[in-house]
Amino acid sequence: ATGTIGHALVSKSPPDGYTLLIGSNSTFAIAPHLYKSLQYDNDAAFAPVGLLAISPQILSVHPSIPAKNVKELIALAKAKPDALVFSSAGPGSTSHLATELLMNLAGIKMIHVPYKGGGPSAQALLGGETMLSFVDVITALPFAKAGRLRPLAASTTKRSQMMPELPTIAESGLKGFESSTTFAAFAPAGTSKEIVARLNKDLTRALAAADVKEKLFNQGIETVGGSPEEFVAYIKAEIAKWGKVIREQGIKIE
Repeated sequence: ATGTIGHALVSKSPPDGYTLLIGSNSTFAIAPHLYKSLQYDNDAAFAPVGLLAISPQILSVHPSIPAKNVKELIALAKAKPDALVFSSAGPGSTSHLATELLMNLAGIKMIHVPYKGGGPSAQALLGGETMLSFVDVITALPFAKAGRLRPLAASTTKRSQMMPELPTIAESGLKGFESSTTFAAFAPAGTSKEIVARLNKDLTRALAAADVKEKLFNQGIETVGGSPEEFVAYIKAEIAKWGKVIREQGIKIE
Protein backbone atom coordinates (compact mmCIF):
# COMPACT_ATOMS: atom_id res chain seq x y z
CA ALA A 1 0.00 0.00 0.00
CA THR A 2 2.84 2.37 -0.94
CA GLY A 3 4.18 2.34 2.63
CA THR A 4 0.97 3.61 4.23
CA ILE A 5 0.64 0.55 6.51
CA GLY A 6 3.98 1.33 8.17
CA HIS A 7 3.04 4.99 8.49
CA ALA A 8 -0.23 4.05 10.19
CA LEU A 9 1.60 1.83 12.70
CA VAL A 10 4.07 4.55 13.70
CA SER A 11 1.33 7.18 13.92
CA LYS A 12 -0.20 5.16 16.77
CA SER A 13 3.10 4.53 18.60
CA PRO A 14 4.22 6.27 21.82
CA PRO A 15 6.10 9.54 21.16
CA ASP A 16 9.09 8.48 23.26
CA GLY A 17 11.80 8.40 20.58
CA TYR A 18 12.04 4.62 20.49
CA THR A 19 9.74 3.96 17.53
CA LEU A 20 10.85 5.65 14.32
CA LEU A 21 9.65 5.58 10.75
CA ILE A 22 11.86 5.42 7.67
CA GLY A 23 9.57 6.88 5.05
CA SER A 24 9.90 7.68 1.37
CA ASN A 25 8.40 10.48 -0.69
CA SER A 26 6.10 7.96 -2.41
CA THR A 27 4.30 7.83 0.95
CA PHE A 28 4.74 11.19 2.68
CA ALA A 29 4.37 13.32 -0.47
CA ILE A 30 2.53 11.24 -3.10
CA ALA A 31 0.15 8.85 -1.30
CA PRO A 32 -1.96 11.62 0.33
CA HIS A 33 -2.97 12.79 -3.16
CA LEU A 34 -3.82 9.30 -4.40
CA TYR A 35 -5.68 7.60 -1.55
CA LYS A 36 -9.11 8.88 -0.61
CA SER A 37 -8.69 7.82 3.01
CA LEU A 38 -5.58 7.10 5.04
CA GLN A 39 -5.46 5.60 8.52
CA TYR A 40 -3.62 8.69 9.75
CA ASP A 41 -3.44 12.44 9.23
CA ASN A 42 -0.42 12.89 6.98
CA ASP A 43 -0.02 16.54 8.02
CA ALA A 44 -0.28 16.01 11.77
CA ALA A 45 0.62 12.40 12.66
CA PHE A 46 4.40 12.70 12.54
CA ALA A 47 7.33 14.76 13.81
CA PRO A 48 9.81 15.15 10.92
CA VAL A 49 13.32 14.23 12.08
CA GLY A 50 15.39 14.68 8.95
CA LEU A 51 16.08 13.89 5.32
CA LEU A 52 18.52 10.98 5.21
CA ALA A 53 19.36 10.08 1.62
CA ILE A 54 18.20 9.90 -1.98
CA SER A 55 18.40 7.27 -4.69
CA PRO A 56 18.69 8.76 -8.20
CA GLN A 57 16.78 7.13 -11.00
CA ILE A 58 17.98 6.82 -14.56
CA LEU A 59 15.63 7.44 -17.48
CA SER A 60 16.40 4.40 -19.60
CA VAL A 61 15.14 3.05 -22.91
CA HIS A 62 15.30 -0.37 -24.54
CA PRO A 63 18.13 -0.52 -27.13
CA SER A 64 15.55 -0.94 -29.90
CA ILE A 65 14.26 2.60 -29.27
CA PRO A 66 16.12 5.04 -31.57
CA ALA A 67 16.24 7.92 -29.08
CA LYS A 68 19.78 8.72 -27.90
CA ASN A 69 18.88 11.54 -25.51
CA VAL A 70 15.90 13.18 -23.80
CA LYS A 71 15.16 15.60 -26.65
CA GLU A 72 15.03 12.74 -29.16
CA LEU A 73 12.75 10.75 -26.85
CA ILE A 74 10.36 13.69 -26.54
CA ALA A 75 10.39 14.19 -30.31
CA LEU A 76 9.63 10.50 -30.81
CA ALA A 77 6.73 10.65 -28.35
CA LYS A 78 5.29 13.72 -30.08
CA ALA A 79 5.60 12.10 -33.50
CA LYS A 80 3.86 8.94 -32.26
CA PRO A 81 1.31 9.88 -29.58
CA ASP A 82 0.43 7.01 -27.21
CA ALA A 83 2.82 4.67 -29.04
CA LEU A 84 5.53 4.56 -26.36
CA VAL A 85 4.93 2.20 -23.42
CA PHE A 86 6.65 2.76 -20.07
CA SER A 87 6.89 0.47 -17.05
CA SER A 88 6.90 1.44 -13.39
CA ALA A 89 7.24 -0.18 -9.98
CA GLY A 90 3.50 0.29 -9.50
CA PRO A 91 0.81 2.98 -9.40
CA GLY A 92 1.98 5.91 -7.28
CA SER A 93 5.60 4.76 -7.18
CA THR A 94 8.38 7.27 -7.77
CA SER A 95 9.18 5.65 -11.13
CA HIS A 96 5.53 6.13 -12.14
CA LEU A 97 5.31 9.74 -10.96
CA ALA A 98 8.70 10.63 -12.46
CA THR A 99 7.39 9.59 -15.87
CA GLU A 100 4.17 11.52 -15.32
CA LEU A 101 6.26 14.58 -14.44
CA LEU A 102 8.26 14.06 -17.63
CA MET A 103 5.07 13.86 -19.71
CA ASN A 104 3.63 16.89 -17.92
CA LEU A 105 6.64 19.12 -18.55
CA ALA A 106 7.24 17.88 -22.11
CA GLY A 107 3.59 17.88 -23.18
CA ILE A 108 3.61 14.26 -24.34
CA LYS A 109 1.55 11.12 -23.74
CA MET A 110 2.74 7.56 -23.20
CA ILE A 111 1.08 4.35 -22.03
CA HIS A 112 1.67 3.22 -18.44
CA VAL A 113 2.13 -0.46 -17.58
CA PRO A 114 2.55 -0.88 -13.78
CA TYR A 115 4.41 -3.86 -12.31
CA LYS A 116 4.67 -5.20 -8.76
CA GLY A 117 7.96 -3.59 -7.83
CA GLY A 118 11.09 -2.12 -9.37
CA GLY A 119 12.60 -5.52 -10.19
CA PRO A 120 9.75 -6.73 -12.41
CA SER A 121 9.53 -3.28 -13.99
CA ALA A 122 13.22 -3.35 -14.92
CA GLN A 123 12.89 -6.91 -16.22
CA ALA A 124 10.03 -5.80 -18.47
CA LEU A 125 12.25 -3.08 -19.94
CA LEU A 126 15.20 -5.43 -20.41
CA GLY A 127 12.97 -7.98 -22.11
CA GLY A 128 11.46 -5.46 -24.48
CA GLU A 129 7.96 -5.73 -23.02
CA THR A 130 8.12 -1.99 -22.40
CA MET A 131 10.12 0.73 -24.10
CA LEU A 132 11.31 2.97 -21.30
CA SER A 133 11.37 3.33 -17.55
CA PHE A 134 12.95 5.19 -14.66
CA VAL A 135 15.34 2.63 -13.19
CA ASP A 136 17.27 2.88 -9.92
CA VAL A 137 20.88 3.78 -10.68
CA ILE A 138 22.27 0.65 -8.98
CA THR A 139 20.14 -1.46 -11.35
CA ALA A 140 20.70 0.63 -14.46
CA LEU A 141 24.50 0.80 -14.27
CA PRO A 142 25.45 -2.85 -15.01
CA PHE A 143 22.80 -3.26 -17.70
CA ALA A 144 23.88 0.00 -19.35
CA LYS A 145 27.48 -1.27 -19.44
CA ALA A 146 26.27 -4.54 -20.95
CA GLY A 147 24.30 -2.70 -23.62
CA ARG A 148 20.97 -4.14 -22.48
CA LEU A 149 19.46 -0.72 -21.88
CA ARG A 150 20.38 2.80 -22.97
CA PRO A 151 20.58 5.41 -20.20
CA LEU A 152 19.44 8.87 -21.29
CA ALA A 153 19.58 11.06 -18.18
CA ALA A 154 19.53 11.19 -14.38
CA SER A 155 16.38 12.24 -12.54
CA THR A 156 18.03 14.39 -9.86
CA THR A 157 19.06 18.06 -9.93
CA LYS A 158 22.72 17.05 -9.71
CA ARG A 159 24.39 14.33 -11.76
CA SER A 160 24.48 10.88 -10.23
CA GLN A 161 27.72 10.09 -8.42
CA MET A 162 27.60 6.59 -9.93
CA MET A 163 27.07 7.79 -13.51
CA PRO A 164 28.58 11.31 -13.56
CA GLU A 165 29.00 11.28 -17.35
CA LEU A 166 25.21 11.21 -17.75
CA PRO A 167 23.40 14.58 -17.93
CA THR A 168 20.38 15.31 -15.78
CA ILE A 169 16.94 15.65 -17.32
CA ALA A 170 16.94 19.33 -16.37
CA GLU A 171 20.26 19.75 -18.19
CA SER A 172 18.72 18.00 -21.17
CA GLY A 173 16.12 20.69 -21.71
CA LEU A 174 13.32 20.08 -19.18
CA LYS A 175 14.02 22.84 -16.68
CA GLY A 176 12.62 22.22 -13.23
CA PHE A 177 12.59 18.44 -13.54
CA GLU A 178 13.63 16.71 -10.32
CA SER A 179 12.70 13.32 -8.96
CA SER A 180 14.28 10.65 -6.81
CA THR A 181 13.42 8.04 -4.23
CA THR A 182 13.81 9.84 -0.91
CA PHE A 183 14.56 8.23 2.46
CA ALA A 184 13.65 10.18 5.58
CA ALA A 185 13.15 9.72 9.32
CA PHE A 186 10.01 10.54 11.28
CA ALA A 187 8.88 10.13 14.87
CA PRO A 188 5.27 10.00 16.09
CA ALA A 189 3.59 13.36 16.61
CA GLY A 190 4.06 14.67 20.11
CA THR A 191 7.70 13.64 20.32
CA SER A 192 9.53 16.41 22.18
CA LYS A 193 11.75 18.86 20.34
CA GLU A 194 14.66 17.71 22.50
CA ILE A 195 14.25 14.08 21.37
CA VAL A 196 13.83 15.11 17.72
CA ALA A 197 16.98 17.24 17.94
CA ARG A 198 18.92 14.36 19.54
CA LEU A 199 17.77 11.90 16.87
CA ASN A 200 18.62 14.34 14.10
CA LYS A 201 22.08 14.96 15.53
CA ASP A 202 22.86 11.24 15.86
CA LEU A 203 21.51 10.38 12.41
CA THR A 204 23.49 13.23 10.85
CA ARG A 205 26.66 11.98 12.53
CA ALA A 206 26.00 8.44 11.30
CA LEU A 207 25.39 9.64 7.73
CA ALA A 208 28.73 11.44 7.79
CA ALA A 209 30.66 8.27 8.74
CA ALA A 210 32.84 7.01 5.90
CA ASP A 211 31.75 3.38 6.21
CA VAL A 212 28.05 4.31 6.22
CA LYS A 213 28.44 6.54 3.18
CA GLU A 214 30.33 3.77 1.36
CA LYS A 215 27.77 1.08 2.15
CA LEU A 216 24.89 3.27 1.01
CA PHE A 217 26.75 4.42 -2.10
CA ASN A 218 27.32 0.79 -3.07
CA GLN A 219 23.53 0.42 -3.05
CA GLY A 220 23.05 3.48 -5.25
CA ILE A 221 22.04 5.71 -2.35
CA GLU A 222 23.53 9.16 -1.75
CA THR A 223 23.47 10.61 1.78
CA VAL A 224 21.92 14.04 2.35
CA GLY A 225 21.28 15.03 5.98
CA GLY A 226 20.06 18.41 7.23
CA SER A 227 18.03 19.91 10.06
CA PRO A 228 14.40 19.08 10.91
CA GLU A 229 13.43 22.59 9.77
CA GLU A 230 15.04 22.06 6.35
CA PHE A 231 13.26 18.74 6.07
CA VAL A 232 9.87 20.34 6.83
CA ALA A 233 10.44 22.81 3.97
CA TYR A 234 11.39 19.92 1.69
CA ILE A 235 8.22 17.98 2.61
CA LYS A 236 6.02 20.97 1.79
CA ALA A 237 7.71 21.44 -1.59
CA GLU A 238 7.41 17.73 -2.45
CA ILE A 239 3.72 17.59 -1.48
CA ALA A 240 2.97 20.66 -3.60
CA LYS A 241 4.95 19.40 -6.61
CA TRP A 242 3.49 15.92 -6.76
CA GLY A 243 -0.02 17.16 -5.97
CA LYS A 244 0.14 19.41 -9.01
CA VAL A 245 1.39 16.58 -11.25
CA ILE A 246 -1.28 14.16 -10.00
CA ARG A 247 -4.09 16.70 -10.56
CA GLU A 248 -2.92 17.84 -13.98
CA GLN A 249 -2.24 14.30 -15.21
CA GLY A 250 -5.51 12.99 -13.78
CA ILE A 251 -3.80 10.14 -11.92
CA LYS A 252 -5.99 7.90 -9.79
CA ILE A 253 -5.42 4.65 -7.89
CA GLU A 254 -7.91 2.04 -9.08
